[in-house]
Amino acid sequence: MMKFFAALLCVFTGFARAEPALLTDLALPYLAAAPADSKDKPLIIFLHGYGSDEGDLFGIKDELPKDATYLSVRAPLEVDGGGYKWFTQDTDQAEYEGVTSDVDKSTDLLRTFIEQATEKYATQPNKVILVGFSQGAMMSYQIGLQHPELVRGIAPLSGKILASLNAKLKAEDRLKALKVFIGHGEADNRVPFTGATEARTVLENLLISPEFHSYAGAGHTITSDEVRDLKRWVEAQLK
Repeated sequence: MMKFFAALLCVFTGFARAEPALLTDLALPYLAAAPADSKDKPLIIFLHGYGSDEGDLFGIKDELPKDATYLSVRAPLEVDGGGYKWFTQDTDQAEYEGVTSDVDKSTDLLRTFIEQATEKYATQPNKVILVGFSQGAMMSYQIGLQHPELVRGIAPLSGKILASLNAKLKAEDRLKALKVFIGHGEADNRVPFTGATEARTVLENLLISPEFHSYAGAGHTITSDEVRDLKRWVEAQLK
């Protein structure tokens, strides 16, 4: 357990940590930890939040199933002062929303990345899972709800469904197979907890039954309890 808390400390403070080399052969830069033979193995892709980078979340792989390929993607837009983002926040909106042009460009890049990664690591879409935090969680919804054929499931942590996406959604047979894990701290003051509860309602209206987890007292972070719940969910999807 101390190993995990040390990993969390690295994730949320930016302390130096040993990582593999940054790879740039796909549509977005990424880190990879893959078995010698990745053919037909699960492919789990991490999507970081605003102002972070591909090193964020990567340590969580040590708490998840061992026999899988793990990739952690760098968002395409730079943040002033360091780090990266998937989109610029639309400050004209009362709620946390993204500038539509940024969201659309990042969605296209991420879709291409997933297609390329699935081919490179010789697996199938029904073994691909996206795990996203904050903006990365919002991007996991962008992919899962618009391109469900690319993934087995998505795990949005501390995120929401953006209004621009919600406006496009309708119940379709192709969405029914999508598996979703929602995790969110009840004391989150950056992306309010209502983002999770509203997303659950949207999904249920699409005939998707998400696995929903709330964490009392937790803010805009990932807790050890959440990682344990995520591990159980991932294992269940890969049986």
